[in-house]
Amino acid sequence: MEHTLLCVLLLLNTHFNSGHSKDDDGVAKAVLTIHPNSSQIFSGESVTLRCVIQGGGVTDWEYTWRKNGNSDSSSKKNEHEVSAAKVSDSGDYRCLGTHIDQKQYSKWSDAVRLTVTALPKATLTAVPNPVFPGETVTLTCSVGSDSIWSYQWYKDRNDNVVSQSVRHTITGDTLTISGSTVNEGPYWCQGKRESRPTSSSISDPVTITVNALPRASVSVSPQGLLYSGETVSLQCVIRGYTSWTYYWSRDNQHLPSQTSKGIIFTIPITLTGQTGQTGQYRCEGLRTDRPQRSLPSDDVTISVTALPKATLTVEPNPVFPGETVTLMCSVGSDSIWNYQWYKDRNDNVVSQSDRHTITGDTLTINGATVNESPYWCQGKRESRPTSSSISDPVTITVNALPRASVSVSPQGLLYSGETVSLQCDIPGYTDWTYYWFRDNQHLPSQTSKGIIFTIPITLTGQTGQTGQYRCEGLRTDRPQRSLPSDDVTISVTALPKATLTVEPNPVFPGETVTLMCSVGSDSSWSYKWYKDRNDNVVSQSGYSNIGVSHTSKAAESDQGQYWCEGNRASRPTSSQPSDPVTLTVKDYLPKTTLTSDKENIFTGDSVTLSCTVESSGWKFYWYRHRPDSTPVTTTSGYSYTLSWVSVSDGGQYWCRAGRGDPVYYTLYSDPVQIIITERPVAVLILQPNWTQIFRGETVTMRCDIQGGGDTDWDYRWYKNSQLFSPFNTKPEYRISPVYRSNSDSYTCEGVKGNKFSKTSEAVKLTVSDQPQPVLSISPQWLNPGASVMLSCGVKDLSTDWWFSWYRTVPYRAGLPSLSDKSYSLQPISDNVTSEDSYTLIPAGATPTGGYVCRAGRGDPVYDTLYSEPQCLWSGDLQPSVSLTVNPNTTQHFRWTSLSLSCELKGNSTGWRLKRYTETAWQSECPSTWRSITESTCTITSLDTWSSGVFWCESGSGEYSNAVNITVNDGDVSLESPVHPVTEGDSVTLTCTFRYQETNPKLKADFYKDGVLIKNETTGEMTIPTVSKSDEGFYKCKSGERESPESWVTVRVSPVVSPGSSTSVLVGVVVGLVVAGVLLVILLVLLWRYQNRKGSCFNRIFWPLQPQSTNQDPQQDQGSTQGQTPDTVYTHLQHGDANIYDTINPSDNNDNDAAGASAAGPSHVTYAQIQLKKLDKKKKEKRDYLKENPVYSEVKTGKATAAGHFDVTYAEVDLQKKVKAKKKRGNTPTLYPPLWPLFQKLTTQ
Repeated sequence: MEHTLLCVLLLLNTHFNSGHSKDDDGVAKAVLTIHPNSSQIFSGESVTLRCVIQGGGVTDWEYTWRKNGNSDSSSKKNEHEVSAAKVSDSGDYRCLGTHIDQKQYSKWSDAVRLTVTALPKATLTAVPNPVFPGETVTLTCSVGSDSIWSYQWYKDRNDNVVSQSVRHTITGDTLTISGSTVNEGPYWCQGKRESRPTSSSISDPVTITVNALPRASVSVSPQGLLYSGETVSLQCVIRGYTSWTYYWSRDNQHLPSQTSKGIIFTIPITLTGQTGQTGQYRCEGLRTDRPQRSLPSDDVTISVTALPKATLTVEPNPVFPGETVTLMCSVGSDSIWNYQWYKDRNDNVVSQSDRHTITGDTLTINGATVNESPYWCQGKRESRPTSSSISDPVTITVNALPRASVSVSPQGLLYSGETVSLQCDIPGYTDWTYYWFRDNQHLPSQTSKGIIFTIPITLTGQTGQTGQYRCEGLRTDRPQRSLPSDDVTISVTALPKATLTVEPNPVFPGETVTLMCSVGSDSSWSYKWYKDRNDNVVSQSGYSNIGVSHTSKAAESDQGQYWCEGNRASRPTSSQPSDPVTLTVKDYLPKTTLTSDKENIFTGDSVTLSCTVESSGWKFYWYRHRPDSTPVTTTSGYSYTLSWVSVSDGGQYWCRAGRGDPVYYTLYSDPVQIIITERPVAVLILQPNWTQIFRGETVTMRCDIQGGGDTDWDYRWYKNSQLFSPFNTKPEYRISPVYRSNSDSYTCEGVKGNKFSKTSEAVKLTVSDQPQPVLSISPQWLNPGASVMLSCGVKDLSTDWWFSWYRTVPYRAGLPSLSDKSYSLQPISDNVTSEDSYTLIPAGATPTGGYVCRAGRGDPVYDTLYSEPQCLWSGDLQPSVSLTVNPNTTQHFRWTSLSLSCELKGNSTGWRLKRYTETAWQSECPSTWRSITESTCTITSLDTWSSGVFWCESGSGEYSNAVNITVNDGDVSLESPVHPVTEGDSVTLTCTFRYQETNPKLKADFYKDGVLIKNETTGEMTIPTVSKSDEGFYKCKSGERESPESWVTVRVSPVVSPGSSTSVLVGVVVGLVVAGVLLVILLVLLWRYQNRKGSCFNRIFWPLQPQSTNQDPQQDQGSTQGQTPDTVYTHLQHGDANIYDTINPSDNNDNDAAGASAAGPSHVTYAQIQLKKLDKKKKEKRDYLKENPVYSEVKTGKATAAGHFDVTYAEVDLQKKVKAKKKRGNTPTLYPPLWPLFQKLTTQ
């Protein structure tokens, strides 16, 4: 503030001096300024000169203006305006103030230079200029090298603005004019912008000149009439320019192949004289330079006159092979022509040769064999036209000679004894002389025209007349010969042979036999039958269908040899006789034999019956129960199979055979007995029959055959329907040890010879990895005097498990240990139970520390893995060591530091700091945290994963009190006591902000168990006298931010007797008195116990506090301070009822009481009686575990640590241990940070 005020005063002083001061000599001074205050003024701008008189004490001045030392001018105004400045206004200006009345002059002002600069001029260029019609012109405007100008265009007048249009395109500094046809102009341009100067001077005018395009012309050579075959040259001439590309058009159609510069090209003319090359031609030019095109030439007409045409004649045409042909050529009546001949193509010239003879206008072709085509001719001479058009083509046709053919009669196969006629036919011509050939040999005796001759055929079918025949003809006229006929093969076929079949053969007396005769597949034959001799024709008597077959009922007289022969009207009229066939007639009746492949079978099997009989051709008839009943079935084969039989398919079976029509039957077979029984059922039993088998256990599968009768079975074993043990004489299959690869569905079946039992139902074997039980402890924070429940959970909770319980101790050789050998496992007495829970009843030393369980089952015993260790903690301070925390609070901010230390008492050594977090089992303080000793740990930068339970542990397995530390990632934290507080003490809770220096006094709301209890502006809440009702979860809230919850444990004040120098003696006396009282009570209780067997007496707790089955996590963790020292309590607990008896203290005066209060607890005398029923646990044999034991125990001890007191007490236990019950529904209450951890461990 002081600096700012000083600056303002200095500015005011400067302003005052600048407006009211004079020069040192006291004369007023003129000050001249130019507005606008620019170093450069452009032509046409306005400038104001302002004269200010500083000093003089008056204001009504008259002003004198001077330029370049002369040209004074006066004015009453202190401003001189130069409007529309010109370059001539440039110069040095001064001003002077004159006051007429006061006769006072100011000093001349300092000279101020005014510089007026001419406006920059726009420059206009036009490219191209001049232009040719249709070209585009680009006008470019520029003002110096500055690119911030925009431009305005003018045409014809410098105030006629050009606008955007179809012809005018404006883009930045460019104006494009499209398609100029006449002179354009003039054009101007001018620059415009926002900064000074805002415009340029207008450019000089530019006029666009349009020049005419050059015109093309076409020249033709030769001049006059043009004939076929002549060459015409057209040349395109464009004067004044070079480097043209030429474009030709015919009849207004562009010729794209003609693009040469000034090219000469030839127009070919066809023989007709009228081609596509005639018409009107013109040309024009294009090029890359300007002008880029020419005007097209005028059209030039090209017309063609036809050439005279040659005429070609041929004699004779058509011709026959080998004849001579004459061709003659002529062109009009003019005889001055020479001739050229062409063959096959009109450019293939025919030369003189053996076949071609050329003489003047004649071409002779000798010995034509095939068609000759085509031929042309053409005239040639020296004058124009030098050649005629070529003649029309002429094709010489060579006709084929007629071909002879041979016809044969009769058609088809020729048989022995038949006559054959051959005839030679030559169509189209007559007067032939015939020539015959056999097997290429000429037959000179055969020359008849169309002659018929006969070839005799012998009965054997093979004669000298067989072979290949052909003929041909000769004559005097054209054609003089024929082509020979094709060969005709004459061959003789043997007569067809009859075939005789006899069915059946042999036959039985009275059976019908059929003899059948056939000749090929032809049905037009009739037949003769012969017996014993081939000339002994069988008569009609006793036979039927004599022409087709011979049938009869066989008798012994029918036995013998038979033949047959075919006859018909068409060729051949008879067949050869058949081979003889012997018919055998048996002298006995046929009989069948029935057999079975199985006789004793199971349901579902198949059995095949076989019926045999001599000879073939039988059908078989099958009978059950009675042979004269209707057949069960009929088969064409000799076997009958019964598939998937049932019991009802059993019984006696017969068979017989039959054949023929009418059916001829055999005798019945002897019966066969088929016995069918129900198929035995295999039952697969898995032993042990647990729902889940674990890797390493022993499994036995037993296959029982139910309904199988005797026991001589073999066994087959299947895995997933695949046979893996095909032969096993024992009904058991043992897998030891079992692995996960053994998991699958298993079946079995029995085998006895060729019989099988039914396959068993599939049994699913599921093998899991070796299980690890999950141990849970409830409660996990020990309440003084309360029991603790250990629960061991296994995935498969079968009833066959038993459980072992262990406590962790420092590593010792010989004891079971954890895998990392960090701890050994010491069995708890009574460590094997049949239940999955175990109740710890603390007696003596505090049972804090780690616990492990394991389950086992089967014989031999199969053990699970050990469970992960779980801890049982206590917040009570221990006599040998205590864990201290600095800062002394349970909640800590992230990134802050924390120191934990094991404070040793007495001669205790070997203590180490341990911790337990949600993510890991107990571990020591990391090396990065560890200070010089292992009993102290300093965490320099806390993180949320640092949260957990910390305690001290000795090498012998002792534990200190445990502290639950929470690392808070938020902005608000609650500072609360680390250890339990005692009733009557004062407790202060502080709500702390992470950034305490910015908000030292945090306004906070305090909550207990989620209910608002107090608002504090100081951030602290004090409970002056804490009581048990104050125990619970606390948190604080500031604005929208709140702390986590922390549990505050309140310990009930202990009972303390007055302290004095005679405390030991008083304790002994009081103890003896109480012991006497207890003996009386014991007698009463024994009497009540005998009258009320079955009641459960629980032990008597001290100090006095209510009992609950669901206590808060750190309930009963109170200290022993703060209790009135003058009371001794006797506490009896029977069932759920608590009975308290108050024992008044001894005669101690107030001073003693005060002294006791000041010195702390000294002597305590109490009695504790426990009455319990003890039941035997399964699998435990102990001598002292007898029903209804009664024992008493009197203990006398004195605390060694300062602040504690001597204790004299008597304890009587009357117990009956009851089997621990599984507790499923009660979930222990834990500190908030440990609640997720406990859930995780108990649900695994």
